[in-house]
Amino acid sequence: MGRMLSTVITLAAEAEGEPAVHPYVIGGVTLVLLMLLLLAVVSFGGGREHS
Repeated sequence: MGRMLSTVITLAAEAEGEPAVHPYVIGGVTLVLLMLLLLAVVSFGGGREHS
């Protein structure tokens, strides 16, 4: 158990450098996805009267 924990700690310490995917890329993809969903909702309800 101790050896496995030591291996996990060593791997976590080595992985502390640059992230695999830049955070701005994740944010940009999320923004585009949310904008597309917003566009879909607006276009879906575009011809309806407001209640």
